Amino acid sequence: MARKPKFLPLLENVEITAMAAEGKSLARVKLRPEDESPIVVFIPYGAPGDIADVKIDRKKHSFAEGHIERLVVPSAERVDPKCRHFGICGGCKWQHIPYEGQLVCKRQTVVDALTRIGKIAIPEVAPCLGSREAWRYRNKMEYTFSDKKWRTWEDVRSGKVFDDSPNALGFHIPGAFDKVLHIDECFLQSELGDRIRNALYSFAEEHGLSFYNIKENRGLLRTLMIRIASTGQCMVCIQFGEDDPEKIKLVMDYLQESFPEITSLLYVVNLKLNDTISDQEVVAWKGPDYIEEEMEGLKFRVNAKSFYQTNSLQAYELYKVARKFAGIAPREELMEEEAIRYGYRSDSVKPLVYDLYTGTGTIANFVARGARKVVGIEYVEAAIEDAKLNAEVNGLDNTLFYAGDMKDILTDGFIESHGVPDIMIIDPPRAGMHEDVVKVILNASPDTIVYVSCNPATQARDLAMMDEFYEVTDVQPVDMFPHTHHVENVVRMKKRK
Repeated sequence: MARKPKFLPLLENVEITAMAAEGKSLARVKLRPEDESPIVVFIPYGAPGDIADVKIDRKKHSFAEGHIERLVVPSAERVDPKCRHFGICGGCKWQHIPYEGQLVCKRQTVVDALTRIGKIAIPEVAPCLGSREAWRYRNKMEYTFSDKKWRTWEDVRSGKVFDDSPNALGFHIPGAFDKVLHIDECFLQSELGDRIRNALYSFAEEHGLSFYNIKENRGLLRTLMIRIASTGQCMVCIQFGEDDPEKIKLVMDYLQESFPEITSLLYVVNLKLNDTISDQEVVAWKGPDYIEEEMEGLKFRVNAKSFYQTNSLQAYELYKVARKFAGIAPREELMEEEAIRYGYRSDSVKPLVYDLYTGTGTIANFVARGARKVVGIEYVEAAIEDAKLNAEVNGLDNTLFYAGDMKDILTDGFIESHGVPDIMIIDPPRAGMHEDVVKVILNASPDTIVYVSCNPATQARDLAMMDEFYEVTDVQPVDMFPHTHHVENVVRMKKRK
């Protein structure tokens, strides 16, 4: 017997009251007049104060999801989105919210995570530290070539005949893995990125070069990565889906001749079914196989496979917060009360710092001048090689880096050999830390822990596991990704007495 379909109504004149998780807005409504109480409805692209007709798309036991069918009365808080692709590409979901309003929402996200998920006592959460640049702030963008350009449902249903190219160079949109939205302009990266992307697309069309088909794993042009460092250096890496030396040369020669701004021109021939290049050979066509970022005179080499925070200017602000919370910021950077609060140490008593999930050693090398020694640990061996190289490039001789599983490396013997850390800086991936790693950290028993997180929800869970032994003394949200719901958060913890 077929299941009876769920009742999914169109609700008129719904008032949207707040922002919620994953960048959605929310309203509280009764789905039927006879319902005893309202439920929460999550709605993308809404703004607090909107009055809208909302179509319910999915109903769960305690909440529902819907979308705006008609905006009856726009919120006074709304602003016009800057990008013509807003609402389709799925990237910048908050362009319709003023930037100051975004920062308020991100701070609240942190407060809610720590109190509702972590259920721990916290001090007053500082206002979210806004990005110095709200537009064109990303140093890295990745685009996909596709022979299946995404069309809107309205266009498809209209039955119109399209006389433009079926090829696209842009972004996969949510829910359409095999189709790509063609991008003309993106306000996330420098205009140079737009010029390179659009010129390459036109060149490929003019020369009849094939675009990738993900279902059939065929096509010459597969992906385009553009990295533009704060130093002005520019890396372009083309991923080819076919090993055709003649056509590869045609593309690479064109980019080299047309864009002298490119300082590192690379390519990869990838015949696998996925786009990851971690196991692929990267060929340097022109220039070195890296570009350099810079902070306070320190240089950080970034290659095609390296991780580096994608907002260079704001990464500097993030790392300064972590360094201040660790009590090892330069004295001139601290006010008197901050020096006292964070236990500033003079040059004669520099601390021993452990940097867990060190990646390519960016934080470790950044704080090294204020430390007696920094010990960095990271699972990915290639990242540790980059960390060692960056330390060597900057003449830092007080950093040590180790590759391997955290719980296997950070043993009693390791701590006995390297010393009990005064400060531990933790910057794990979005999934947070494994329970075994938390136990290892507690066993190491540093006086101060500085926890940098790109996911306040998993951070809150981890803090709860340490709450018996450490108290949270400071919380500083940092916005790395304007016009999205993502927020970094830095927490300082002190050992309970």
